[in-house]
Amino acid sequence: MTVGARSVLVLGGARSGKSAYAQRLAEAAAPARLYLATAEPGDAEMADRIARHRATRGESWTTREEPLDLVETLAAEARPGRVVLVDCLTLWLTNLMFSGRDVEAEVGRLCEAIGALAGPAIFVSNEVGLSLVPETRLGRDFRDLQGRANATVARASDAVVFLAAGLPTLLKPAPQLDWRLS
Repeated sequence: MTVGARSVLVLGGARSGKSAYAQRLAEAAAPARLYLATAEPGDAEMADRIARHRATRGESWTTREEPLDLVETLAAEARPGRVVLVDCLTLWLTNLMFSGRDVEAEVGRLCEAIGALAGPAIFVSNEVGLSLVPETRLGRDFRDLQGRANATVARASDAVVFLAAGLPTLLKPAPQLDWRLS
């Protein structure tokens, strides 16, 4: 799939292949690549996940960790000739929630920044609303915030790709249907 866009949102469930797909998109886009990581190693398992992700990228990537101030970092780091891969908006949103920041305001700032970036950017995010209703209020609040954030970032992005079972489906720009009866 060829996606000719300056900003791409890659959505999918856990282990759907979204990060690997976004990485391949970035590698095809530019020889200079920045991986903007939002994860924090809160425990040994997460530290191991981060190390495995880093190993899959290899030496051709520059990595910068930014768990909270994504908008400022993205604006400073995006430039012509280099693609920025933000992985992932879900962990960024989690970090914002637990730090007491206004999640919706931060997402709004991100969406305003997307159109003004000096270079291409790819965003990875989990689609969490396709599963069971969370048991706790915090879980339901998170699901709702994540769903609204994904919808807002999707509107601000030039293209949106959804991955299921490792297979990409282009959501935006959406195929145009001809509903005329012949």
